[in-house]
Formats: sequence, C-alpha cells, structure tokens
Amino acid sequence: MPRSQRSQRSPRSQGSQTCQGIVPALVGLAVLIAALAGGSVAYAQSADDIAAGRQLFLQKGNCQACHGWAGDGRKMDDQMPDGANLREIPLDRQVFIMTVKCGRPGTGMPAFDRLAYSDGRCFGLKQSDLRARGLEMPDPPATLAPNEVERLADFLFAKVVGKGPIDHAGCVEFWGSEVEVCKELKK
Repeated sequence: MPRSQRSQRSPRSQGSQTCQGIVPALVGLAVLIAALAGGSVAYAQSADDIAAGRQLFLQKGNCQACHGWAGDGRKMDDQMPDGANLREIPLDRQVFIMTVKCGRPGTGMPAFDRLAYSDGRCFGLKQSDLRARGLEMPDPPATLAPNEVERLADFLFAKVVGKGPIDHAGCVEFWGSEVEVCKELKK
C-alpha cells in the first residue's frame, strides 16, 4: 500500500489490522497451551489394572531386564541394554505409549506392537525406511496388545514415573513384603 494511502486510513482501520495479526497469534497460543495441558491429563487406574501392568512390566514385557525392577535404570543383568530411569525422566503418557508400541530405532528399546514399522504407524516409517537409515530394532521378549500397553502405562504412571528414587517403604510396597533387595535401601 502506498505511503499516501496508509496515512489516510482511519485509526479504527489501523487498529483493526493490528487485531487481525494478534487474534491468530492468541488462538495459536491457546491451542499450544491446550495441547501441552492435554499431556498431563489424569487417568483413573483401577487396582486390578495397576496389578496387571506390574505383571507385564516384570514378566511378559520383561521391562525390568533393562529398566530395573524399580524402573530406575538399575538392571540386574549386564547382558541387557541400559534402559532409561523411568522414575526421574519426565514422561507424557501418550509419548510413553507410542515409545512402547514403536520402540526407539537405533537404541536397545524394542517395539512391542507386532505391526510396528509394517505400515507406517510408527513415526511414518516402515522396515525398509529403518534399513535405509541403518537403524535396527531389537526383538521384544513378546508383543503386547493395545490394552496391555495401557495397563503397563497404568502401573508405571501410578507407581514409577516421576516418583523419584525408590526407598525402603516403596520397595516393600512394590514387592508386598520385606524381600532381600529392600534391605539394601534406606528406611
């Protein structure tokens, strides 16, 4: 717009143009805040779901082999890759579920979804894409059904994620009694 026409505009039309730029920015900010807040939505977990998730963590998924029985990254077997400390790392439930289903290509974290990388459901990639990038996926001890991944998340978010270092009381609660490993922890 030529300078002469700009100076002839009313203050009202200039303000309107300024608002046109601010409104989309505010809407974008509101969407961002809502998306970030959505990551911390509380999920109601039943005691049965938490117990089922614990069993998946310890047995079928064998998560404790890499992440340690307490989810603190202190594994008991040097043959397995080092897993993340789930007690200290800030995790979002949906990101966690995607990580369990799809693994982390190029790391020791396997994909527990039996169809991961078969159809682009995981990060838009297929097996051929992983091979082309030189990324390998370790085989999981077992695959998990979607409801099992949810139960695993129920357990971890109720008992492990963000709970800080395990202590004696947490150990006894986890195992249901005073087991040998709990004796090593501070009371």
